[in-house]
Amino acid sequence: MKVIFLADVKGQAKKGEVKDVSEGYARNFLFPRKLAEVATDASLEQLKSQKAAKDRKAANELEAAQELAARLEDFKVTIQTQSGEGGRLFGAITTKHVAEELAKHGFTIDKRKIQLHDPIKSLGGHQVQIKLHPEVTATILVFVEPA
Repeated sequence: MKVIFLADVKGQAKKGEVKDVSEGYARNFLFPRKLAEVATDASLEQLKSQKAAKDRKAANELEAAQELAARLEDFKVTIQTQSGEGGRLFGAITTKHVAEELAKHGFTIDKRKIQLHDPIKSLGGHQVQIKLHPEVTATILVFVEPA
């Protein structure tokens, strides 16, 4: 019996897949739990249109991320903070500080997308990676100056 899975079923299929399963498994397990439905021509056509819409949305998100990466590439951010002798900072510059400074310049980027291996603890320029999409990463320059 051909069914369309409506949810992920461990060991069987992912949501949206069409598979042949035994009739008893479908009627006794999948259908009562609303994990699958019978694959009719109408439901297959609906699934196809849903996949096309999902692909279009993913392509739009990728394109938007690439445009933002182009705008951000080699963007310079200046952060002023207190520092001690030898250029050491009293605190550290974290992803939150970088996100706030980017927001001042009109970029709304979540601090979790900014990748710092370690917090910035010295004056000067630092390259910071921003992961905008699983396939798109931008690099900005963060300059830390004494206040």
